[in-house]
Amino acid sequence: MNRRTFLIAAIAAIGTAPRAAIAQPQKSHRVGFLGNGSPTAQSSQVEVFRRSLRELGWIEGQNVTIEYRWAEGSPDRLPALVAELVQAKVDVIVLSGTPAIRAAQNATRAIPIVFVVLTDPVSMGFVPSLARPGGNMTGVASQFEELITKQLQLLKEGVPSLSRVALLRRSGLPNPILRAAEGAAQSLGLTSRTLDVAGPAEFENAFSVARSERMGAILVLPSPYLEVQRTRLIELAARYGLPACYELRSYVQDGGLMSYGPNIDAMFARSASYVDRILKGANPGDLAIEQPAKFELVINLKTAKALGLTIPSSLLLRADEVIQ
Repeated sequence: MNRRTFLIAAIAAIGTAPRAAIAQPQKSHRVGFLGNGSPTAQSSQVEVFRRSLRELGWIEGQNVTIEYRWAEGSPDRLPALVAELVQAKVDVIVLSGTPAIRAAQNATRAIPIVFVVLTDPVSMGFVPSLARPGGNMTGVASQFEELITKQLQLLKEGVPSLSRVALLRRSGLPNPILRAAEGAAQSLGLTSRTLDVAGPAEFENAFSVARSERMGAILVLPSPYLEVQRTRLIELAARYGLPACYELRSYVQDGGLMSYGPNIDAMFARSASYVDRILKGANPGDLAIEQPAKFELVINLKTAKALGLTIPSSLLLRADEVIQ
């Protein structure tokens, strides 16, 4: 090869090298999304999660694939669903709720877990601290003690005559949550009665007991599985004439009286930032657990009127949304 031919070949090689590099297929990551409900029930959470990933540069079908699994309101399905995601060799699993965290913890200590939870993961024993969770878990979590106390305060303000309150919980809800609710009720001078329900078949009996024992209102304790059944709970609260407070605005949008809690969609949006950092190489145990910055009070005046309640203007003025 003479000098001229060599130079031409070298220049051609230099010119084509970047194109070859660009042509290399981009590595695609796999993200597991474990839903407690159904695609329909959690559509807004899924959409905000996908949108947040897109804004961070993760495009489905290009550099990320999302594997969805749905418990359809049945926590008994969680272990098998988590096992499917582990078998699919996902790079990270996004989930919500204490039962889902427990199922994931039992299934893997290697795959990173990003949770969205309305309970304290430290009190639940999932992580040693919020600042440095360690292990393979991190995410966004609310402090349920303050949340439940505030819910009862607002319920008492909305129902000034309230002296007895029923605490509706799904059977198996961790004891720290129940203890926090009972303690909060006592501190506010309220007599509380815990009503356990294992599933929808027991809902009506719980409301009947609350009514017969002259409970003045119901506080529905945080549970992704009760939230999936919210339409039925709202219907029973209306039928038995019981004011009820919930943690998520979705209840009130569907006809519940009032809710106070974090914006769950915003929490799922934040979960995408954890996925982003983990896919880029971060260790989940080194990522501090975030707490919601904003809590929302939502009141349904149509429901209040149907219950014969006049919500004080001082409470309405503090509401983030009032549904007429």
